[in-house]
Amino acid sequence: MNQIMDSHCHWDHPHLQTLQPALWQSCLDHGVGQLLVPGTQFNRFSSQVALCETNEKWHLALGLHPYFCDQHRPEHLLGLEHLLNHSQAVAVGEIGLDFAIDMTREAFSQPNQEQLFIEQVCLASRVELPIIVHCRKANDRMAQILRQQRFGQGGIVHAFSGSLQQAQAFTNLGFKIGLGGTLTYHRAQAMRRLSVALPLADIVLETDAPDMPMAGGQEGGEYPNRPDYLPRVLDVLASLRPESIAQIAHQTHINTLQVLNLPMMI
Repeated sequence: MNQIMDSHCHWDHPHLQTLQPALWQSCLDHGVGQLLVPGTQFNRFSSQVALCETNEKWHLALGLHPYFCDQHRPEHLLGLEHLLNHSQAVAVGEIGLDFAIDMTREAFSQPNQEQLFIEQVCLASRVELPIIVHCRKANDRMAQILRQQRFGQGGIVHAFSGSLQQAQAFTNLGFKIGLGGTLTYHRAQAMRRLSVALPLADIVLETDAPDMPMAGGQEGGEYPNRPDYLPRVLDVLASLRPESIAQIAHQTHINTLQVLNLPMMI
């Protein structure tokens, strides 16, 4: 069986936790042997830390997501740094810029988003961890900020949406490009072309479960996505690229481990 890792799964979400332990067993049965679990809000960090401590294959990331800019407080950054230094976190994230949300609200204004992002990039540099990036309609500005900050830890651009040139701006900075359920939609021709144009060494796989449903999953309820669906992304990618499914599974797995500085696990 192809062993793969979900590089972005909100495993601590109550919906996914209500499906335990059957869901984790299903992940293992489908070859999904590891997960990266990104954080988004300070008030959920402690429960997320505790959850990831229960299984060495559930890898912790902590960050303040731009969706919740109206809830983040200056003291949350201090708390975040403390937890990054006193937990098993392997990345800072999910952090980033979202220029698709209503930026007329002061908390979500571009200057506020950029300040929060830069502070967390600087924090990641201090603790020497990669970052997990959320980026919507802000690819060029984000790449510019990362260059200006001379960020050298790399990371993953989660659920990438953009051009090959924009993707290359990130990969040139040491980032991997996260590809997920969007590929399962036949209408997503631009993303499918990008998935072929990118070097395989630059790609990691993800679900973003329980959100971002795959094709056919929109009718599955409020949270229709699960990490054990990740092989669907692999199957579609293998149908598009010249490499075998085994080669793609192996290389994307290696890519994820390398960018997160994780050892190979049996």
